[in-house]
Amino acid sequence: MAYLFALPFIASFALFMLYPLLSSFVMSFTDFTSRDIGDPFAVDFVGLGQYVELFQNPQFTRSMWNTAYFVGIGIPLTMIVALALAVALNNGITRFRTAFRVGFYAPVVTSIVAVAVVWRFILQPDGLLNILLAGVGIEGPNWLNDPIWAMPSLIMMAVWRNMGTLMIIFLAGLQNIPQDVLEAAEVDGAGAWQRFARITLPMLRPTLLLGAILLSVGFLQFFEEPFVMTKGGPLSSTLSISYFTFNQFGFGNYGTASAASYVLFIAIALLSLFQFRFFRSKA
Repeated sequence: MAYLFALPFIASFALFMLYPLLSSFVMSFTDFTSRDIGDPFAVDFVGLGQYVELFQNPQFTRSMWNTAYFVGIGIPLTMIVALALAVALNNGITRFRTAFRVGFYAPVVTSIVAVAVVWRFILQPDGLLNILLAGVGIEGPNWLNDPIWAMPSLIMMAVWRNMGTLMIIFLAGLQNIPQDVLEAAEVDGAGAWQRFARITLPMLRPTLLLGAILLSVGFLQFFEEPFVMTKGGPLSSTLSISYFTFNQFGFGNYGTASAASYVLFIAIALLSLFQFRFFRSKA
């Protein structure tokens, strides 16, 4: 009876999730393209050939470096900002705390299109950010059309958009730390920074791990930001692995797109493993 009730989910999962996953995995070892849809028997098994060609493709290697840049700067910066906000809301801000929580979390539930429209206005050559910089005597660049500043602009937007989720998670973790431990340390003469570094951060490790993994999965797959804001440019400076995979699928190179997606899957798995080891309890 239990399997009978579970059958609708099992069937839908097998049809719409498991079968596509297995198909894409097999496809990554073939030269399958859109031309082969009508004659699938013409597809050749190429083994690791697709993966070898991927790493010889300058566009893919550029997308890997861009993704690493986005992840390496974006994740630590988002976690630092979110943790600072969570600590402020937990300790420093006492009035209108709920309003601040809602305000910081609002970008998370806002449509990426709406966010992009606002940020494109802010980052225009005559936009709000350059107006503010001009007020202090600094000439701002053309943020989204400059190969040097395009990726930092996307990172800035991503930090602003994602810090709300981590802030809520970190705030919950901070509120679960026993106050008597902090009070005992204060009585023993520990300063605010000592309490934070030696008590709060170690007890916050599981929460930091959760936040890091959630960010890693999202940041490694970042696609909406360059797709909406820069179209992968200028000069492929914001081309991500997900965007490269999307383009290859659009070009009909299904084998190449499948191989690229599994390279991204391996990258997510390896980064998550590293984070588990880095944030694991030292006790």
